[in-house]
Amino acid sequence: MKRIVLERLMLRNFKGIKELFLAANGGDADVYGDNATGKTTMFDGFVWLLFGKDSQNKADFEIKGLDGAGKVLQHKLEHEVEGVFLIDGRRRTFRRVFSEKWTKKRGSATDAFEGHETNYFLDGVPVKKGEYTAEVDSIIKEDLFKLLTSPSYFNEQLKKEERRKTLLEVCGDLTDAEVIHGNKELASLPGILGDRDLESHKKVISSRCTVINKEIKELPVRISEVQRQMPDVAELDEELLKEDIAILRNRVESGEAELSRILSGGEVAVKEKRLREIEGELIDIKSLMQSNVLDKLALKRDEVNRMHNELDKYRRTVEDKEQRIKQNERLVSDRRQEADRLRTEFAELKSLTFEHPEGHDANCPACGQSLPEDQIKAAHDKAEAEFNRRLAERKERINNSGKAAVAEAQKFEQEIIRLREEIEGLTSTLQTLQAEVASADDQLTVLRAGVKDPASDPKYASKLAEATQVKQQIEVLRTSGEDAAATARSEIRRQRVEIEEMERDLAKFDGVRRAQMRVMELEKQEQELAAEYERLQHELFLCEEFTKTKVSMLDAKINSKFKLARFRLFEDQINGGIKEVCDTLYKGVPYDGGLNNAARINVGLDIINTLGEHYGFSAPIFVDNAEAVTRLIDTDAQVIRLVVSEADKKLRIETAAIQEAI
Repeated sequence: MKRIVLERLMLRNFKGIKELFLAANGGDADVYGDNATGKTTMFDGFVWLLFGKDSQNKADFEIKGLDGAGKVLQHKLEHEVEGVFLIDGRRRTFRRVFSEKWTKKRGSATDAFEGHETNYFLDGVPVKKGEYTAEVDSIIKEDLFKLLTSPSYFNEQLKKEERRKTLLEVCGDLTDAEVIHGNKELASLPGILGDRDLESHKKVISSRCTVINKEIKELPVRISEVQRQMPDVAELDEELLKEDIAILRNRVESGEAELSRILSGGEVAVKEKRLREIEGELIDIKSLMQSNVLDKLALKRDEVNRMHNELDKYRRTVEDKEQRIKQNERLVSDRRQEADRLRTEFAELKSLTFEHPEGHDANCPACGQSLPEDQIKAAHDKAEAEFNRRLAERKERINNSGKAAVAEAQKFEQEIIRLREEIEGLTSTLQTLQAEVASADDQLTVLRAGVKDPASDPKYASKLAEATQVKQQIEVLRTSGEDAAATARSEIRRQRVEIEEMERDLAKFDGVRRAQMRVMELEKQEQELAAEYERLQHELFLCEEFTKTKVSMLDAKINSKFKLARFRLFEDQINGGIKEVCDTLYKGVPYDGGLNNAARINVGLDIINTLGEHYGFSAPIFVDNAEAVTRLIDTDAQVIRLVVSEADKKLRIETAAIQEAI
């Protein structure tokens, strides 16, 4: 077993205690003091030294001393706790220092507060927070340390779920197979659970039951709604409606046949046939009178159109060549102007002569001495030759550019001459075509005048008068039949309206049948949901029975590990279910339901003894309010009793060898 004992604990400027020194020397110690003299502060400092929290597991508690108004009594103090421990026989020193940071800024006569800092020391050597925390963690985990050093931690600070987890870890859980083997009623549970665990399946059941309950409550409303919307057919006869509809449809068919006969009366048809014959004869007479002239007119019209197209083509050609002449004239002018500009530039170059640069230095640029005359002359000749070379090159470029400009201008002038000659030839052809087109237009006009008007022909006029007479006779016959047709239409409309009304009544029977089918479906769904709900409730019963069986089996196993403490891991609910809990009991009295302080402390020590044995750790135990216990149960761990003593206005510490008053 790993054993941790406290040899010395020193607090300085910690929570109002200026200085406190506990020399336990690895043995038990009793700390006496009146209320508010610092007993609990000693325990807070012990826990803060290792984990940065107080004995109530709070990290944001006030470390500095405060006055009655809650203000800091004195700034710029170091608040520190140091502890010397024997860890498996090896002495280790831990020290934590909390202080304010004050900095004097440039130009300021006073210090400025910039926050806080915490420094850490291991065996007197400064270390970083991470190294300090890692060292503490390597000795014992924080949660385990608190479990083993405070009798109240397990029952008052751990959540019930964590308590259950700790107990099952210490005492060993039961496998599902062991629980099911212990209760024959659970034989079907593995097949029900499948690949789910118990809690997951209970959640699935609960969720599904909620949905089923909701649906079952809604189904009667939905059935009632369908029944309310069901059409009323109490006064209707389905077969009689079908017969009446068939009779009316036959009557409508007969009426439509009668209407068709009226509209297509025989005499009107005869007159219309004769009218079509007369119209055909008129077309024949007109074609016979105009066919020859119209053929010639069509041929001449095609010829005239072709000649106009040819004339337009020549005109467009002349216009294109005239446009090209204008473009070439602009180009000739541009090229001539460019040649004149180049002549002027060439003439200006002829007047240029070489001039030696003014201010030329006749001295050597390196040493400053005068250069020989021959070197000066050679430099002059070289510069003049370079000038003449560049001047000749410019003249040659200008001369070549001028010749090219003149050549281009001459080329454009020659093209202008050629285009004008071509235009003269086209103009002559164009004039000839214009004369031919004018002659053809005159011939077309003469042909059009030769087309005869059919109305001037006696036979055509006679047929046209007969057609007019037949049309009048047809109109008279149709007017006399409109009244009969109107009566027939009115009767057909009335019968169709009556059929539609009967069909709406007939459709009500289909609506009734659909509603009845829907009601049957909903009732079947209600039965299926009820059966599913009953099955799920049985599965839920098995899950809860499993939990009860498991807890019952665990009770003896867990409680056998403890001398005083007993545990209730579930409680029965009003609805017949069970709720998982973790309540600590002593002689049937709940820890948080009336148990006295003495029993609470000894039950806490009993739990520490069992946990320490399981985890293989022994750590100093701080027993607060120890005056409530006349006799603590035996424990192998170091015990530091914090005893309320009205007579001790200052802390008094007693160990096996020393009695000390502070």
